[in-house]
Amino acid sequence: MIRLLLTDDHPVVRAGIRALLESESDLEVVAEAATAEDAVRLALTADVDLVLMDLQFPGALQGAEATRRIRSQPGAPRVLVLTNYDTDADILGAIEAGASGYLLKDAPPADLIAAVRASAIGESALAPGVSSRLDASRTSNERLTAREAEVLSLVAEGRTNRDIGRALFLSEATVKSHLVHIFTKLGVGSRTAAVARARELGAIRAG
Repeated sequence: MIRLLLTDDHPVVRAGIRALLESESDLEVVAEAATAEDAVRLALTADVDLVLMDLQFPGALQGAEATRRIRSQPGAPRVLVLTNYDTDADILGAIEAGASGYLLKDAPPADLIAAVRASAIGESALAPGVSSRLDASRTSNERLTAREAEVLSLVAEGRTNRDIGRALFLSEATVKSHLVHIFTKLGVGSRTAAVARARELGAIRAG
């Protein structure tokens, strides 16, 4: 039996996914979490084999960082990201945080079930579109690192370098250094152009 922790801040979404998963005789949802903080706590205290992790939660802690915290602990359960987001920043952030797989919520039910079983035993389970995006981003000269994408996402929110430094625990000089690298990779000369180009490439979320 594969014991699952299901995370999502929408009860209706959790109920639908639970019903799908528990239609399989070898899958059991033993805990649910509506916040990333609860996801970390339950992952480390409940008897679960796999966490189905959403990326977007209310509050400061989000899915990628929750994944990192879970996977940094000895004997931690594996993590399969199940989300609506497929930007390079989201994908790279989740994989670098230690997720075994990455699947979109609109995936066919059979794909979700297969991904759960694969992730539970440590196999990579990437949606086909995600896999190709990941390969492309790794070979592209325009690929942003997860940290660069974080910086640029905050630029897109209108944050100053000082604000970004505080949010990411970086010095202003380090933020400026990241921006120089971002501008060079994207072939742009301004913050606005960098945001526009990154959104065009799918490197950060639009809007």
